[in-house]
Amino acid sequence: MSTYSLDQRTAHWTELKLQFNSIFEAAPTLYRAPGRVNLIGEHTDYNDGFVMPAAIDLSCCVAIAPRKDRQLVVHSVNFNETIEFSLNDGKMETTDHWSDYIRGVAWALEHAGHKLRGAEIAILSNIPIGAGLSSSAGIEVATAYALLEISGLQVERTELAKLCQKAENDYVGARCGIMDQFIACHAQAGHAIMLDCRSLNYRTLPLKSDVCLLISNTMVDHHLAGGEYNVRRAECEEGVRRLASVLPGIESLRDVSMAELDRHRDRLTDVLYRRCRHVVTENLRVTEATAALQRDDLNCFGHLMADSHRSLRDDYEVSCFELDVMVEIAVKQEGVYGSRMTGGGFGGCTISLVKEESIAHLQHAIAEAYEEKTGRRPEIYVCSAAEGVGIAKC
Repeated sequence: MSTYSLDQRTAHWTELKLQFNSIFEAAPTLYRAPGRVNLIGEHTDYNDGFVMPAAIDLSCCVAIAPRKDRQLVVHSVNFNETIEFSLNDGKMETTDHWSDYIRGVAWALEHAGHKLRGAEIAILSNIPIGAGLSSSAGIEVATAYALLEISGLQVERTELAKLCQKAENDYVGARCGIMDQFIACHAQAGHAIMLDCRSLNYRTLPLKSDVCLLISNTMVDHHLAGGEYNVRRAECEEGVRRLASVLPGIESLRDVSMAELDRHRDRLTDVLYRRCRHVVTENLRVTEATAALQRDDLNCFGHLMADSHRSLRDDYEVSCFELDVMVEIAVKQEGVYGSRMTGGGFGGCTISLVKEESIAHLQHAIAEAYEEKTGRRPEIYVCSAAEGVGIAKC
């Protein structure tokens, strides 16, 4: 159980700076990009839908210094490994290794016409890997931002998010939507964002100062989510293909109403219908949740979180026993407005919106009840909504 304080954050960045100095014997500049939690709007981003993420104060930090050549020498503090490759290598073939995220953003930036300088890089992340908190987008956005900065290049933040998404889609091979990279670029402290994943228009939504984001890690690695994520995306695309024959002009499930989906249910298998129903109803929930936040109705927001979790569990089938247990425990606790799984599913974390005054009790009560039911000791993070990518000062 942990609360990530300002002192811990500074110590995290100071450790990285010391590691860089010892490896490269140079003075680096530090950049950081946050992980994220999605309050509501799951598996809607790749369907051109609506999402409501918030950045969290767990981050990936990149220490960087320029080189005179076009080599990238990258050390991961987390994995205690160093890799090296040339930016002149146009192919930059994938290696199924953590370094693919670095190679991928370099490849995406170069192919977009941004000629990069070589650099020495050290990376340290405290975003839990495999927990569904977007450690991949954190490393992508922090690295891309750092490479552009030391190369004297300027890229607008939405374009930066798109390039980092391209790196993960086309280089790493995970067909993620834009949400993770977008929030890492555009997040504002103390706010969630309601993002239209089609237009990329967004609005910031202030979170009350006495409300905390309680993130409960089931300690079940969501490794299945990668393959199943791509399966779910393909199922949604198949649903659109079948519905397009009777709903001409639709481009994604974003364009389908619940009435239209029910009217043409016979065009779909039961599985495809349920996948589509989740996406259509989840988009409606995000819209309703936005209105609830704007009028400070956190009880309504909590009910929408519960509906979202049930839909993800029953219609989209991306939950698991441990996630369901964690949610069931959380919603019974005093001081919890609502709780749901967050991220791709099949493990990882839940997000609970809670009263700040209840934090100490909730951390212990949830952890003890979860361990008793599952035999796993969870990690519980108390977070606030954090700022997007930028320079890290220590």
